[in-house]
Amino acid sequence: MVACVRGLTAIAAVCLLAGSAQAQQAGLSEQVAATVNNEVISSYDLRQRIRLLVATSGVQATPENVQEIQTEALRGLVDEHLQVQEIRAVEARQGGGQSLLPDDKEIDEEIKQVAQSNNLSAEQFTAQLRGSNIDVTTLKDQLRAEIGWRRYIGARFGGRITISEDQVNASQRRINAESSKPQYLVSEIFIDAQRVGGQQAAVDGAQRLINTLQQGTPIAGVARQFSDAPTAANGGDAGWLVSGTMQPYLEQALEQMRPGQLPKLVEAPDGVYILVLRDKRAGTGATMVDLKQAAIRLAAEPTPEQLASAQAQLTALRAKINGCAAVETESAKVEGVVAGDLGEADQNDLSPEFRQVVDGLQIGQISTPVRTRAGLHLIALCSRRVAAANAPSRDDIQSLLQNQELQMIARRELRNLRNSANVAVR
Repeated sequence: MVACVRGLTAIAAVCLLAGSAQAQQAGLSEQVAATVNNEVISSYDLRQRIRLLVATSGVQATPENVQEIQTEALRGLVDEHLQVQEIRAVEARQGGGQSLLPDDKEIDEEIKQVAQSNNLSAEQFTAQLRGSNIDVTTLKDQLRAEIGWRRYIGARFGGRITISEDQVNASQRRINAESSKPQYLVSEIFIDAQRVGGQQAAVDGAQRLINTLQQGTPIAGVARQFSDAPTAANGGDAGWLVSGTMQPYLEQALEQMRPGQLPKLVEAPDGVYILVLRDKRAGTGATMVDLKQAAIRLAAEPTPEQLASAQAQLTALRAKINGCAAVETESAKVEGVVAGDLGEADQNDLSPEFRQVVDGLQIGQISTPVRTRAGLHLIALCSRRVAAANAPSRDDIQSLLQNQELQMIARRELRNLRNSANVAVR
């Protein structure tokens, strides 16, 4: 058994993630982990938050990342104390009125929605938390601060934000001008460099999270617990991002990604993004083609005999294929031929060899054998269409611009609270 060492900064990972019985025997439940403007965060609060973070993010605690998990848990608790303190102070000065902090009924409804997103009932979800030695109050406190802060920023600053017709018109013109470019369905995690101790710390932390995501951990839980972006509340779901409405460094990164690829780390001026591209759609005027193929794999430099044999096989097969529906059935009869559905894609995204051939095909037509470094292919054009417009409405643009302003204000206000607060870590 590993002995627990006194003092938060020296508390071993084993102790912080251990069961409550061991922790209580070590006397940690009575310790002060930190104070926020003289308000205490106990070591029990910290252990509970660590367990919640691990359970809901899917990030497994290891010797390599446990210090980061502990640090993130403590940062979250400090921020939430600052947010709730500010809300209560402002309400006390104003006097009367309904509090912006949600009541228990509203919190229970939020937990119900979180449970449903995990295909569970609220009872099943809270039972799972208790099974992991997590007090449900820990989650309720986190949600109360999150919802209350969102309401506070909206109530205090929302009325001061005016999105002019000129701003909407400018955004609409930019979107229309860029409408031939793709739109991207994105999940994101943002690590604020100032919050974690600098840009390099943000890069290192983001890389560790990417390693976790690559091992199959869903991004929604990781984003909810680790992301500093407002989308953290939605599990990192940023929705459809339209070209012209995002920062150039994000757009450039997404242009190079394909749906289903590994998460991508993108550095920003004030931190680091982790992007996951879930889907992509072409803009107005793009030509979308639905393709199937039958192929024979070949070495990059096959012998003349191998190439001639593959050419003869596919030429004979092509004569037997009558339309897209027959590609797989006829190919299955020829040994060494692999057939498959390539799905729908923007014709401009195809490889040069495929794009040139597809451009000359009619719907239902099969190409002659096409040589690539992977092998020899027959390409079947199953459909061709011009993509419909997906531009947002004026109301959507106005809402997007207003939300962007509120997000910047929320981050600024929280930074101001951090800078002026008296926070002591024990």
